[in-house]
Amino acid sequence: MKKNKIKDTGLEITELSFGTSSLGSMPDTYGYEVSEDRAQKTLNRFFQGPVNMLDTSRNYAMGESEKRIGRAIKENGGWPKDLLLSTKLDRDMDTLVLDKNRARQSFEESLKTLNTDSVDILFLHDPEYAKDVNDITKKDGAMDELFKIKEEGLAKAVGLAMGKIDLMFPLIKDWDFDVIINHNRYTLINREANKMYEYASSKNIAIFNAAPYAGGVLAKGPDNFKKVTYQDATEEKLAPAREFEKVCKKHNVELGAAALQFSLRDNRITSTICGVTSVESIEKNLAWANAEISGEFWDEVLKLPFSSNDPESDRVFTAG
Repeated sequence: MKKNKIKDTGLEITELSFGTSSLGSMPDTYGYEVSEDRAQKTLNRFFQGPVNMLDTSRNYAMGESEKRIGRAIKENGGWPKDLLLSTKLDRDMDTLVLDKNRARQSFEESLKTLNTDSVDILFLHDPEYAKDVNDITKKDGAMDELFKIKEEGLAKAVGLAMGKIDLMFPLIKDWDFDVIINHNRYTLINREANKMYEYASSKNIAIFNAAPYAGGVLAKGPDNFKKVTYQDATEEKLAPAREFEKVCKKHNVELGAAALQFSLRDNRITSTICGVTSVESIEKNLAWANAEISGEFWDEVLKLPFSSNDPESDRVFTAG
């Protein structure tokens, strides 16, 4: 699988990588549960490659995602040297505080839970949900702590992972990030992140484009999955996915393959992060990444209208 460099960090990441929020089991968000056994089988399959990066977070499934990964790492005898591990500095879920002290505490909790001494990539996560963004951005705040952790050699690359573009774009202009993660905002049906991605690419900031399936509807199809970006969707909100699906059926292309390759074919994007919760989902993503799709299909599908608005403006956030 093709690999791309992450700025000047010395790290190289495959163009496809896997996320693990749903792996910790978050039925309120994703609409289904994931058992421990299923999660461990999924992680064992990941260890076999060819995808080389796994992304998690201290707060995914209230810590369960990291716990499951930590068990897999212990069972494996350590994290494989040829793979990359990514996690995030997260707010306290009770107080919503994300200051310098909480950032360090979050990182120490992650290392302990993951059974590792360091990580390859570390993000500051979801400042839009923190109690006070000033705790993050002020001098000697959480952001400074993120870069300090890198200086200490405990992470090789550092970045910002979040959703809201109006807050994220100014932050990436103010800080020297190696990498960013944005989710749900560069998909077949939504391109809100386009201008931000253009800027990040011009500054050689690695871009991890997450959630190319818009929370699942572009993977499972609007007849089978009536949610868009984790929210129950009306027929009006499902309509754009149906239009893309029509063109897919016309050209005998799977909707999931089109959604994934829309991201993979963008030269600005360093890696596309897809959530996986089973061995079958890993294999399906690999198949979609390698599916043959004609130029005629792209000529037609890219003419369809899309939104540039915040796809999560009505989202009611839940941690489970």
